Amino acid sequence: MKKKICIFGTGGFGREVLCCIIDMIEKTNNIIDDIACFMVSDNHYKENTIMGIEVIKQSLFNPLTNTCVIAIGEPLQRKTIVNSLPSNTTYNTIIHPSVIMSKWVKIGEGSIITANTILTCNITIGKHAHLNLNTTIGHDCIIGDYFTTAPASNVSGNVNIGDCVYLGTNSSIKQGIDICNDVTIGMGGVVVKNIIEKGVYVGNPAYKLLRK
Repeated sequence: MKKKICIFGTGGFGREVLCCIIDMIEKTNNIIDDIACFMVSDNHYKENTIMGIEVIKQSLFNPLTNTCVIAIGEPLQRKTIVNSLPSNTTYNTIIHPSVIMSKWVKIGEGSIITANTILTCNITIGKHAHLNLNTTIGHDCIIGDYFTTAPASNVSGNVNIGDCVYLGTNSSIKQGIDICNDVTIGMGGVVVKNIIEKGVYVGNPAYKLLRK
């Protein structure tokens, strides 16, 4: 018996991931109810079905009969959830059929690549990454774990990005840039210089948003 995919999270992105899986199996004989369900933490369990798909509590997750993909947008929260699941959990990598990607791209387990994303060549992406709609990543990029893009983010070639980095909608990264761990780039942010300190960066050119 095949393991059933548990989509962790029933928010907007979790439901989009369900639609992505439906698109992936469109030309097969698989039925979505047989291969996927939603999963939430026990304290967030309210409904037993969403969009006609079963919802289970995290405490019922069994890595012997289920696999998992974490559909939570915030990188650190996603990392916390991974750490809360059994060590023998198997994670799915979800790639929408419309994605354009060369064979010279490596993607870590548990990652989700959504519709119309373009990945060119010699790209390495870590575990549990989310690339949202219409993301583009150029050649020779090395990207860490828990990387997240909002729609229409653009990463130029020869960029190095650390762990738990979030790129807001319509953000852009200049070629040859390095970005350290734990950085958020705000909506429309344009990164033209290396970022060596964690924090939130906004604007064009992007600058660090200081706490008051």
